[in-house]
Amino acid sequence: MDTKDVGPDYFKMLIERSLELQRMSPFFSFLNQQKDIANVLKVFHNGALRMISAILDDAALVKRLREAKFDLLLTDPAFPAGVLLAKFLHLPMVYNVRWLNAGDAHMQIAPSPPSYVPMYNSLLHDQMNFLQRTENFLRYLFSLLQERYIIVPIYSELLEHHFPPGTDLLSMQQSADIWLMRMDFVFEFPRPSMPNVVYMGGFQCQPAQALPAELEEFMQSSGEHGVVFMSLGTAVGALPTAITETIATAFAQIPQKVLWKYHGERPSTLGNNTLLLEWFPQNDLLGHPKTRAFVSHGGTNGIYEAIYHGVPVLALPLLFDQFDNVLRLQVRGAARVLQVATLTSQEFLEALKDLLENPLYRSSVRKLSELHRDQPLTPLESATFWIEKSIKKRKVE
Repeated sequence: MDTKDVGPDYFKMLIERSLELQRMSPFFSFLNQQKDIANVLKVFHNGALRMISAILDDAALVKRLREAKFDLLLTDPAFPAGVLLAKFLHLPMVYNVRWLNAGDAHMQIAPSPPSYVPMYNSLLHDQMNFLQRTENFLRYLFSLLQERYIIVPIYSELLEHHFPPGTDLLSMQQSADIWLMRMDFVFEFPRPSMPNVVYMGGFQCQPAQALPAELEEFMQSSGEHGVVFMSLGTAVGALPTAITETIATAFAQIPQKVLWKYHGERPSTLGNNTLLLEWFPQNDLLGHPKTRAFVSHGGTNGIYEAIYHGVPVLALPLLFDQFDNVLRLQVRGAARVLQVATLTSQEFLEALKDLLENPLYRSSVRKLSELHRDQPLTPLESATFWIEKSIKKRKVE
């Protein structure tokens, strides 16, 4: 598949494949998952290759970039176009990073023992028994093989053409001055780190702003029951029809009002308590005093906004890191996690009622919120400080 085909239909295909994997036995699910990861890596890294090749092959553009005399390049190295451009222009780098190559970015800069550091998409925590450690080691081994035999070869010809002999992609990726890691250890499991890793999980979070009048009226109309907010992020407009109808049926049976970020055909079982819109101000809704629960796919931004505002999560993980994200919330007692592939209306309704009525979920997420906020600088202020420090250091040198 070409990256020009990556769009809503591609993500719809990935979701359908994810649901298919959830119905398989663990062994076959693991093997097929590794095959799918390899295919996704090929698609996106080939896209990154075409992008950076187009830049470096354009002599006029390269001349303009050199003449601009940039102080620093800030990049997400998950796909290394920014890394290659920084090295080509001899610019210092700061990373805005969570994932790199085939796993968590920590793997590229710090020891990551698979005996207690769970691998990407493993659904494991740091307290593993022998069989779980064995599985985790296999995942670790597969990630190394994917890195060496899928990712690195994609860029070999470009490196030979534009860089000095012996230039190594993995070494270039490790050379950033500062790694601004999009995570917070109130949310993570213990693991080794490095002095130039700065944690800025939730950097996008901020106090809630006033809602538009129509939304505020809807929120207030919920009375003492409050509102449930559901969003599956920007890449997923709607789930398969059968699952959407299942969720709509459950929503119709609760006394709370429901705000549902939704694209597509209106579910036939939708209740009068549910409002569908294609966009909501998510951060402001999660910070509203009437919001009682957040139904989420488990994307990083939404998870940190839920932590910041102290809202418990009913999680429906679908793709990529979402399974790992929601596991961490579940372990801390701040979320319920459901398997979308086998979801029933009764199961969804029971989990949602549990989340709304059991005070332990809200208590747990509020504790996380207090720890997350209890810092001398906000994550964004910390990130800004270290970016500016990197620029000053280079100017002194």
